[in-house]
Amino acid sequence: MAWELKGRVLLGAMFGSLWFASLAFTPFLISQAIDRGLTPKQPATLIAWTAVVLVVGALSAGLGIMRHRSMTKLRLAAALETADAVMAHATRLGAALPRRVTSGEVVTIGIADVWTIGRAMNVGGVGVASLLAYAVVAVLLFRTSPLLAVVVLAGVPVLALSVGPLLTRVQAAGQRYRKRQGALAAQLVDVLSGLRILNGLGGKEGHLQRYQQNSAGLRDLGYRVGRASSWVGALGEGLPGVFLAVVVWLAARQAAAGELTAGELIAVYGYTAMLVIPVSVMIFCGFDVTRGLVAARHVVAFLSLPPEETAGEAAPVGPATLHDPVSGVSAEPGRLTALAGARPADAAAVLERLGRYGPTEATWGGVRLDSIARDEVRARILVAEHEADLFADPLRDVVAGRGAPQDERVHAAVEAAVAHDVGAPDHPVEWAGRNLSGGQRQRVRLARALYQQPEMLLAAEPTSAVDAHTEAAIAARLKTARAGSGTVVATTSPALLDRADVVHYLVDGRVAASGTHRELLSAVPGYERLVARVFGEDEA
Repeated sequence: MAWELKGRVLLGAMFGSLWFASLAFTPFLISQAIDRGLTPKQPATLIAWTAVVLVVGALSAGLGIMRHRSMTKLRLAAALETADAVMAHATRLGAALPRRVTSGEVVTIGIADVWTIGRAMNVGGVGVASLLAYAVVAVLLFRTSPLLAVVVLAGVPVLALSVGPLLTRVQAAGQRYRKRQGALAAQLVDVLSGLRILNGLGGKEGHLQRYQQNSAGLRDLGYRVGRASSWVGALGEGLPGVFLAVVVWLAARQAAAGELTAGELIAVYGYTAMLVIPVSVMIFCGFDVTRGLVAARHVVAFLSLPPEETAGEAAPVGPATLHDPVSGVSAEPGRLTALAGARPADAAAVLERLGRYGPTEATWGGVRLDSIARDEVRARILVAEHEADLFADPLRDVVAGRGAPQDERVHAAVEAAVAHDVGAPDHPVEWAGRNLSGGQRQRVRLARALYQQPEMLLAAEPTSAVDAHTEAAIAARLKTARAGSGTVVATTSPALLDRADVVHYLVDGRVAASGTHRELLSAVPGYERLVARVFGEDEA
């Protein structure tokens, strides 16, 4: 990151160094005005040196503004570059992202960590400038008093050793806090995403109590981090003041002994007072770097998640059979295949393997899916997830997805998904479909999948949130809309199962029987009980 922003880092270091240099030379100029103009009563010389002090003061003000602007731009650029890297990698991970990392962790990285990393970039600008300022002041002090120069050179390392252990504690506590923060954010995102379900089924109070307990634990841990951080802040402000007092006391003794002139005494005070600024900056840069390292570890861990391989062998030339050897499921092109089982997770796992989400032994036309170029798989095999995100847009754009909407195809997809009650094509859909009912959101997701007209469509529970009448309509229209193309649905809906060309009955994740819905009803007691139970629940 620092290398990519080296231009901004160098610019910040340059303006910071020049600003500190102007502050360091000001006491020297004042001492010259006193010793050469005021003490010997030379008005012209005094006025000349005073004018130089005024010019340097104005220059210092301008450099201070440029230092602040350059460092602000550096922090923003570092934060935004980090955010761009995180966003780009999240895009590369694609649908595998929720399976690799929690949504709360992603939110915390995007909101908190990137800005913490940006602030840590201060060390590359004003941090370097502070070290240079320290060296300049030491040289100027050595010209005035070698003893004071030695005290300054020895004093700053002592300050660093005093603050170092606290920074280690801050880093350790910050790491624990950051881990808990990501977990709490994940819990909050999960609760918000399921709030409507909790409203209907109950359980809000239980989730609220758990969130309050976890939040209180995070707050207490934050207090511990704050205690260590407050000591760093106190020492960052207080120790340089003590350091200033020691140097001034030594300088005053030398002035009383006649070893320093009045101008030199004032210069020493000015040097040391000015030195308080870079010393404080170095301490706080250490604090920022400590927190930045904690944030950087989480960002690096996220960026280290391996994306799916995009290269590979060519896909089958035309429509081909999908086969999952783990479960024994086969999906033929041009047929409607249904997966039915008592555990929805079993059918969902089959769809994930057939859709090449994560490790898979599934084959497509006899070729392993994970050996085929990912982009070809994505272009021809579409997995329509039950909780797929909906973005804020007019309905036609939501249904069309990433392509330019074609009104005829939008209308056909909406009709096939029985989503016409959502509204006109220009009806606004809010983010995550918040202005739609659960059934409407599900049907809009199905319409979006149908619009793409994939060679093979894999849909998980496409009618679980609709009433029986709508479910029957979707089952009839889905068969027509997907005529000639392969479709696999994970469902226990009798209406969909009855329309399927073949039903795979899953027990413990494997095919226990295959056939038409009516064949399985008459020949497989377990399947009959499953459908009877679901039918009974629907009637209830």
